Amino acid sequence: MGAVKIVLAGLAAYLIGSISSAVVVSYVVSRKDIRNYGSGNAGATNMARFFGMAGGVATFLLDVLKTVAAMSLGRLIGGEYGFLLSAVTCMLGHCFPVWFGFKGGKGVSVGAAVGLMLHWKVFVIIVAVFFLTFALTRRVSAGSVMCALAFVPAELAAGFRDWPTLLTGVCAGLLVLFMHRGNIRRLLNGTEKPFKPRSARFKRKKP
Repeated sequence: MGAVKIVLAGLAAYLIGSISSAVVVSYVVSRKDIRNYGSGNAGATNMARFFGMAGGVATFLLDVLKTVAAMSLGRLIGGEYGFLLSAVTCMLGHCFPVWFGFKGGKGVSVGAAVGLMLHWKVFVIIVAVFFLTFALTRRVSAGSVMCALAFVPAELAAGFRDWPTLLTGVCAGLLVLFMHRGNIRRLLNGTEKPFKPRSARFKRKKP
């Protein structure tokens, strides 16, 4: 029965994670789907490029709220294992949302929220790594990649030694890296563009 509850917790978190904040906000603001513009990514960074920092921040905060809701519900249903599984499945829902054709974001904002739910120290460390990397490179993707690589070290620095929590961090980091595989290629060959909030006009993403 305990295993069933854990699975149900994970499923509920996936469905909550599938609520794409970027798609919802872009539609409410402009009746447009953010996935048709820029990078095609339904995340805070692409939102900031087209709706300014307000749009990006709103998307980030909503992503954090859905992660908190998903993991809190996961703990309520399935205990600590339900809590940890919900972290991973909420990220999967965010990246591959069932409500929006399995085309979502890249998991960074939800991953940061997972860090916050695990321990405030994890959140502070990965956010610090993100902003330090961004300050040096002006590339959000570089900060996101470094965040992913720093997740497990941040868990260790926060005092976690149990394998379920560390495995959750491994899954979160690997998912973010996988979703940024195109960005990583561009970073390596020097073609990744720097971040510039708010575009003068909507420009459809390249096919």
